[in-house]
Amino acid sequence: MAKPVEINLALQGGGAHGAFTWGVLDRLLEDETLQFGWISATSAGAVNAVALAAGLAEGSRAKAREKMYKIWHAIHQAGVPDLTRLNPFLNGLVRPSQLTTHLATMLSPYEFNPLGFDPLRRLITDHVDFDLIRAKSPVELLIAATHVATGRARLFRQDEITIEAVLASACLPVMHHAVEIEGSAYWDGGFSANPDIVTLASESPIGDTLLVMVSPRVNEHLPTTSRDISNHANRLTFNAPLLRDIEIVTAVRETSGPLLAKGRLAPICRHRFHLIDGGPITGTLNPETTMSPNWDVITYLHGAGRDHAEKWLAVARSAVGRLETVDLANYFFPPVEDGVQFRTVAQPKRQVQRRRMGAKREK
Repeated sequence: MAKPVEINLALQGGGAHGAFTWGVLDRLLEDETLQFGWISATSAGAVNAVALAAGLAEGSRAKAREKMYKIWHAIHQAGVPDLTRLNPFLNGLVRPSQLTTHLATMLSPYEFNPLGFDPLRRLITDHVDFDLIRAKSPVELLIAATHVATGRARLFRQDEITIEAVLASACLPVMHHAVEIEGSAYWDGGFSANPDIVTLASESPIGDTLLVMVSPRVNEHLPTTSRDISNHANRLTFNAPLLRDIEIVTAVRETSGPLLAKGRLAPICRHRFHLIDGGPITGTLNPETTMSPNWDVITYLHGAGRDHAEKWLAVARSAVGRLETVDLANYFFPPVEDGVQFRTVAQPKRQVQRRRMGAKREK
């Protein structure tokens, strides 16, 4: 039997495509030698995170798996057009009517939903005991939401986790009222942290983090229609905070190194990252699948997540606690064509110079 190890989780948001993350977690929970430390999560990732935490707080991995299933099944059953225009998370699951689309683009949620009705509130509270999470969760949570006034990320930790924190993390401002917490308004965490891996790597006592991505890193298709442009812009917007965090991680490692690093971010130099990337799966789906309540779509993504987790366990599980299994800099900032690279903090200057010199010699 494999030696028990601990690992953090970093769960990206992504609306309906969060079913992929559900599948990943569902499979990881079956491996009882893999213990979870901290979980940094945003939007759909936050929904999965609190379901997992609530089940573990009840003392059972089976409970965690059951809660995620029930929540996703409830999301499927709530596939009613009227609900989609009132909630950002459900909007990613249901095909909106033409009227709904016009309301979302022509009116603010304060106009078409003046009472702030939010079906996700009932859906989650029916299955998640937030009092129990705050009192007994064996994992530390970092749920990200965006402070409207400043645009900065607010990370709600275990003793602060409420239904409001989760709703704030999933609050798209074009679809729903801002969520007020302690007198401040919050929007979707994807604007500022999707998810926050810098805080996770610098503060958690656990030395390994598994990042589960949902959004495609690259889309080579040039959008030309209004809808495609909007979808593409949203993908860029919600991927940007993660790319920023990866550049910070790389810059700290370049400038300090594990032996010389000091200060608050020093642990980043020694932290080991791992990755399960669902982008190649979600990127091939018809855009309409993000608005479909079809249980087949949700279970397809769940199955794909389980399959990717199975492959990760077979290849990388033994490295947890010893070795990093993904080079974040090269994975997210690969060389461009013709031997020329863009200079970013993810690419050490000396490496760029060596490659350019090599290209000149070939000529």
